[in-house]
Amino acid sequence: MANKGKYYLTTAITYTSGKPHIGNTYEVVLADAIVRFKRFQGYDVRFQTGTDEHGQKVELKAAEAGVTPKEFVDNVAGEIKRIWDMMNTSYDRFIRTTDPDHEEQIKKIFKKLYEQDDIYKGEYEGLYCTPCESFFTQSQLVDGKCPDCGREVQPAKEEAYFLRLSKYQDRLAKHIEEHPEFIQPESRKNEMINNFIKPGLQDLCVSRTSFKWGIPVDFDPGHIVYVWIDALSNYITGVEYDADGNHGELYRYWPADLHLIGKDILRFHTIYWPIMLMALDVPLPKQVFGHPWLLTNNDKMSKSKGNVIYADDLVDIFGVDAVRYFLVHEMPFDNDGSITWELVVERNNSDLANVLGNLVNRTISMSNKYFGGVVEDKGVTEPVDDDLKAVANSTPAKVVEKMDKLRVADAITEIFTLLKRCNKYIDETEPWVLAKDDAKKDRLATVLYNLIEGIRISANLLSSFMPETAEKILSQINAKACDLDELLEKGFGQYVSGTKVTDAPEILFQRLDVNEVMDKVLALEASQGGAADAASDEEGIDIEAKPEISYDDFMKMQFQVGEIIECKEVENSKKLLCSQVKIGSQTRQIVSGIKKWYSPEEMVGKKVMVLVNLKPAKLAGVLSEGMLLCAEDADGNVVLMTPEKSVPSGSEIC
Repeated sequence: MANKGKYYLTTAITYTSGKPHIGNTYEVVLADAIVRFKRFQGYDVRFQTGTDEHGQKVELKAAEAGVTPKEFVDNVAGEIKRIWDMMNTSYDRFIRTTDPDHEEQIKKIFKKLYEQDDIYKGEYEGLYCTPCESFFTQSQLVDGKCPDCGREVQPAKEEAYFLRLSKYQDRLAKHIEEHPEFIQPESRKNEMINNFIKPGLQDLCVSRTSFKWGIPVDFDPGHIVYVWIDALSNYITGVEYDADGNHGELYRYWPADLHLIGKDILRFHTIYWPIMLMALDVPLPKQVFGHPWLLTNNDKMSKSKGNVIYADDLVDIFGVDAVRYFLVHEMPFDNDGSITWELVVERNNSDLANVLGNLVNRTISMSNKYFGGVVEDKGVTEPVDDDLKAVANSTPAKVVEKMDKLRVADAITEIFTLLKRCNKYIDETEPWVLAKDDAKKDRLATVLYNLIEGIRISANLLSSFMPETAEKILSQINAKACDLDELLEKGFGQYVSGTKVTDAPEILFQRLDVNEVMDKVLALEASQGGAADAASDEEGIDIEAKPEISYDDFMKMQFQVGEIIECKEVENSKKLLCSQVKIGSQTRQIVSGIKKWYSPEEMVGKKVMVLVNLKPAKLAGVLSEGMLLCAEDADGNVVLMTPEKSVPSGSEIC
C-alpha cells in the first residue's frame, strides 16, 4: 500500500473536573473512527487526545476534596484515560497539560509572545464565571448570568497580561475568506464571522493572579498562564514544537489536518488559537470541525438535571462496538443528536443483531450445513448476482467519498446498504431451496461464496468503526484484513476459494428485550443513588424540576431509617457494595454503587435512609431489596444521607 502522506488529528482536551459522560465520549470515538479510516487508506496518522488540568475550578475542587490539585487531576485524568481505552480508541498520545514537556514549552511560548509585544501587561475588570473560567462584559450576559453555562458571575478586577487579538483581526478574516474549508460545517463559520470577527475583537486576558494552580509566568512571579495559551497549545507541544525553533521529529505532523471539537468551543479554536499561531509564525491547522452535541431526550446532559448517561454503563449492557456504532452512526453531520436507552436497544436489535449479526451467522451456518464449512466459487452465475457484485464494488468508493467530507454516519450507512443487499440476495436465491436439488449444488456453492465475499468486504470497511466486530467476522470466515487500496483496485472475488469457515459461528450481537434493559437501567440508577440525586455545592445547584406528582403518589413510597450491620464488596464489580441493613426487626440486602466513595468497613454501623418498598432487582447477579438514599454533587461525588440525630432503626421518614 502506497503511503498517502501524514494525517494529524486532535480532539479537544477534556477538562478534569469530573467523570466524562457519553456526550464527551462521543468526540473521542468519532475521532478514532476517522483516524482508523485514514490508516486504512494508507496515511501516516498521528492522533492526539488528553486532558486540560489547570485552573481555578480544579484548585477549588481539590481543596473541597482535601487533596492537592495534582492529586485531584491525576485521579480524574486516570478515569478519563480508562474510559477512552475502554472504548478502544487508538490515540498515539494522551497529553496532559501537567506533562513536564508541555509546561516547559508553555513558559517559552508566553515569554516569546511577550518579548515580541504580542502580549502586554494591563488590568482586567469584568464579570467572571468560575466554572467557565471566563470574563464577560455586562452586555454579553444572558439574563444577568454567564452566556455559556447560565451560572452566576462575580465582579472581578486583577492585573493581567493580554494577547493582542485586534492586531491580527484582519489577517484572520482574510484567512477564513481564502480557506472556506477552515471552519466546518459552514453554519459554524458564519457564526464566528458575524458574531465575533465583524463586531471587532477585544484583546484576550491570558494570565491570572487570583489563583495559583497553573503554569507560572517565570519572568513575573504571581502570574500564572491562563487556560487559552496553556490548553490550546497542546496541539503543537504534543508534536514536539519548541518555541526556540529546535523542533522535534514529530513536528513533521504539523500543521494539524483536523481539530475535532465540540461546537461550544469553536470560538477558542477559530479565533484565539489561529491568532496565537500567527503571532508565533506557525502554520494554521487545515480544518476545525465543530461537531454537534449528543443530547439525552433532546436535552443537554447535566448532572444537575439527572439525565447523564455514562459510557461504561452503556458498555456493560450493550458492549463496546454496539456503543461505538450508535455514537458514530446516529449523530447527524451538523445538527444535535439524541441518545436514549430505548433507542440504543432499537439500533442494537434492528441493525446489529438483525442486519449484520444474523447475516454472518446464517451464512456461516449454511456453509457448514451444506459443504462442511468449505466455501468455493464454482462459477455458476446468474443475473441476480450482478447487482450484489455491483453494490459490493461501489461501496468502498462511496465510503471514501463520505469520509473525506467527515460524513461518518453516512459512510456507515453505505456499508449497511451492502449488508442489507446481502440479506436480500439470500431471499432472492433461496439457498435452502437450492440445497434440495443435487443438480444445483454448484450454484448453491457459488451463492454462498458470493455472500461470504460480500461479508468480507463489509467487515474490512467496518474495521474503522467497529474494530473488534470486524476482527471477529474476518476470523470466523478465515479471511485476512486488507487495506482500502485492495478493495478499490481488485474488487469483488478476492476471498480465497476453498477456504473453510469456522465450525461454530459466534453470535455477534444478541437481541435485547427493551423492558429487561430498562429494568437494568433502573436498578443501575438506584445503585448509584440516581433516584435520590440531590446534587449541591456551597453555592447551590439548580436542579431541573421533574413533573409534579400527587400526594397519593408520594405516599406510595416508604422511607425508613436503617442500620448497616454488615457490608462487603460485590465480586467482579468495580462499583458495587452489598450491605445487610437492619430495618426494625427485619434485615434487607441492599446493593449500592458507592464503592468509589466508601469502603465496606466505613459502611458498618452507619444509620442510613432507605427506600424500602422499591421493587427488588438483581445488580451484577446480586439481589437488592431497597435503595440507600444518597446525594451527588455536580462532579459526581456521592455521600450517604444520614439522620441528623440518633434515631432507632426502623423509624419512619416522613
